[in-house]
Amino acid sequence: MNTHLDLLTGESAAGLLDAAVATAGGELVDWRVRQVDHRPGSTTTVAYRATVRWDGVTRSETLGASVGRSRDGSKPGVVTLSDGDATVAVWRFPDDPALPALPGAFDPAAVEELLAGLGVGHQARAHPELKVRAYRPTRRAVLEARAAAARVFLKVLRPRKVADLHRRHELLSRAGLPVPRPLGWSDDGLLVLSPLRGTEMRAAVRDGARIPSPDDVLDLLDRLPAEVRDLPRRPAWSESAGHYAGVIGAALPAEAGRAADLAGAVGERLAERGPGTDPTHGDLYEAQIMLTDGRITGLLDVDSAGPGHRADDLACLVAHLDVLSLVRPSDAAQATYAARMRRLAADYAAAFVAAPAGRGADRGDLSARVAGVLLSLATGPHRVQERDWQAATSRRLDAVAAWLDGSRLAAGVGSA
Repeated sequence: MNTHLDLLTGESAAGLLDAAVATAGGELVDWRVRQVDHRPGSTTTVAYRATVRWDGVTRSETLGASVGRSRDGSKPGVVTLSDGDATVAVWRFPDDPALPALPGAFDPAAVEELLAGLGVGHQARAHPELKVRAYRPTRRAVLEARAAAARVFLKVLRPRKVADLHRRHELLSRAGLPVPRPLGWSDDGLLVLSPLRGTEMRAAVRDGARIPSPDDVLDLLDRLPAEVRDLPRRPAWSESAGHYAGVIGAALPAEAGRAADLAGAVGERLAERGPGTDPTHGDLYEAQIMLTDGRITGLLDVDSAGPGHRADDLACLVAHLDVLSLVRPSDAAQATYAARMRRLAADYAAAFVAAPAGRGADRGDLSARVAGVLLSLATGPHRVQERDWQAATSRRLDAVAAWLDGSRLAAGVGSA
């Protein structure tokens, strides 16, 4: 049993959240775990959706808590509590202890001044409308800011990472890649980015609309400039298979052995090729690609761009499509959707294998890397506290095994 994971996700979390909210003058009415980031033997961070009563007014809030991050408790807006064995830092969004730029990015007045200073939306002095698009506690947040005709995205990350990410956007933007243009950044971890045209490929996939061909994806990767090879190397998802197997085993001990065995098999297959030197995006999947009438007009989240194997980018896209097929169908429409996603993943994979040498990927290598990405995605049901996450995790491990033995690619449409 992992005490830190139990402490922040079990019934004892209610007392911690209640005490932290009471310190600020509120009353905890209800709560539920929304997101879990567990690193066995290191840190555990959890986000909650809570209902809090303030002076008789009830509202929904996002709360966060961490164990094993010793510096969190000293940051503004953080309440430190102890259960006798562990020290827990608890905060209310946006007072994330690892993201000092987040309170300002969530303050309309501060964002108005920021946009004016950048010359963005200077004709509109009304406070901009802010919408949180993503939030990973202690990791990053993305907010959309709109003011009259102005629209930008505010990406908040740990301060030590912001200059590097700004350089990546500059490099790819200068090379003509359809990435968000960097408009400015601050030392405390805020990066201001221009919006992109189009809609997410994820929506097109879901709706059965026109999507890029495998050749279109390969053409996009061909456009990555050679200078990407000089960026700091980030491990591919598949290279961290052992770590993700440990996360799965801590959350679901019944699958610990199988997850470890699958991770070992992935590691053995990857060792045959060693590190790569191709320019790569590093995290390519359908939510990172923007489309206009089926054409690629945008590429998001270049945080991991750097040297690697092209097969890692191709495997990432295939794995994310395949994982969409692993829903447990509750009706005919969902069953049709799952089969379509499975077929789409297999078709992309087959086309990447059939591509000329240097553009695509070797069949066995691609299958192993898809398996590695799927192993990382097998932590997802627990991380977001999906209903019946245990069964969902097991289904994802089944898919990992099927890619490793080659049957997933060969079968195309089959049972999950």
